[in-house]
Amino acid sequence: MADMVTITDGLRFPEGPVVMPDGSVIVTEIEQGKITRVKPDGSKETVATTGGGPNGLALGPDGKLYCCNNGGFEYAEANGYLAPHGIANDYSGGRIERIDIATGQVEILYKSGDHGCVLRGPNDIVFDEHGGFWFTDHGKVDYAKRCHDIVGIFYAKIDGSHLEEVIFPSNNPNGVGLAPDGSALYAAETYTCRLMKFNITAPGKVAPDAGPGGPGIPLYRPAGYKFFDSLAMEANGNICVATIGECGISVISPAGELVEFVATDDIFTTNIAFGGDDMMDAYITLSGSGRLVKTRWNRPGLKLQY
Repeated sequence: MADMVTITDGLRFPEGPVVMPDGSVIVTEIEQGKITRVKPDGSKETVATTGGGPNGLALGPDGKLYCCNNGGFEYAEANGYLAPHGIANDYSGGRIERIDIATGQVEILYKSGDHGCVLRGPNDIVFDEHGGFWFTDHGKVDYAKRCHDIVGIFYAKIDGSHLEEVIFPSNNPNGVGLAPDGSALYAAETYTCRLMKFNITAPGKVAPDAGPGGPGIPLYRPAGYKFFDSLAMEANGNICVATIGECGISVISPAGELVEFVATDDIFTTNIAFGGDDMMDAYITLSGSGRLVKTRWNRPGLKLQY
């Protein structure tokens, strides 16, 4: 296992790390329905209270945070681990939120039904060079009704003028990222444990027939008891996918080869983000045990658009 330093603990299923210029890291606490800033000394402060289930998080071109809110989960807690377990009894609907970091104001930018789109459980988000953003909808599991949502991948603009389900169906996509040159969109499917590639043809558009039977190209799928969660990109184009089950980070080349597997000690290893002057500081959310950890990475991460 890599040498990892715990920055803070006591978080309630943290995800969506955003590395800030001052060295702090802003994360979502899904179970608590809030956004939290973790300072380098490990102290914490609440940025905003969203309710529901704040999940993926990204800085936009306006300096505000954009949040994928999944509407909430129920949770099970055992053996020191917290885990989502089905749709929340008070499920409040999937939506995209805009958050003012300075004031904590939360604005719903898109909700289910807007522009004819159904949002069940928005999960992860990435901005492109045009100022728009891609996001995945992971959907919901309703154990009482014995059903599982069929979901997709969306593209939207920050002015509220455009929301489109570009890719449908998708097998419960989770992490999402863009190739360094913007030519490809990557999405990690949780339950199939597949990393999918989509060829981008224009802002918010993908080639419809790049793969067998549709737009997606299956790039990589590991053996064993594993599930994919969120992802981040390296500067060289490798895709770093947080891996649940056999816990750690799977680093996959653009050619679909496993470069390395960096082990962690939390079965719910969910997110990775890069920062530091050389972009080789890796911040990882260990969600089951409620920790944010930091380690030195072997290669530089890709700088995000904002």
